[in-house]
Amino acid sequence: MIQLKKYFLLILYLFIFACSSVPKNTVNACAIFNEKYLWYKFAKSSQRKWGVPIELQMAIIKKESGYDWLARPERTKLFKVIPWKRKSSSLGYSQAIENTWEIYKKSTGKKYVTRVLFKDASDFVGWYVDQTYKKMKVSKLKGNKALQFKAVGEQLENKNKVTSSSNGILGWFGSLFSSKK
Repeated sequence: MIQLKKYFLLILYLFIFACSSVPKNTVNACAIFNEKYLWYKFAKSSQRKWGVPIELQMAIIKKESGYDWLARPERTKLFKVIPWKRKSSSLGYSQAIENTWEIYKKSTGKKYVTRVLFKDASDFVGWYVDQTYKKMKVSKLKGNKALQFKAVGEQLENKNKVTSSSNGILGWFGSLFSSKK
């Protein structure tokens, strides 16, 4: 009975990781959507809900996590050798920090969302850009061009090198939502 339980958990574990892999071609959004069709549906749903173009959502997610669902910031080193604490609490596709994620959950009324699912991350990015537009009047469309050029420049620089930074695009306005009025 214990062996059967172990095999079941192993199969479940492999199934989950097989479904949540990084796309093969992270440079071309069409190739990503061909590989992961539901991602297109999720991004389109977020676009309809928040008015944020799919290209902008994908550029932010590419910049923040490189489409890695478990992306996290690097650990600091203790004595330059021992891995220690992380620079921030950011996690997942959108690299949302815990405080901002809690604000998102409260303002949307969604209790059971997680930072590691693309559906939730795409909706979060749409919400975040919409909030940035409402509070700071940053255009959802003008930012699109800037992010596209920035993403293209990074792709040329890094040649598909996946990096996760705590000071990414969403970090630009990180204190915007955590300040209390």
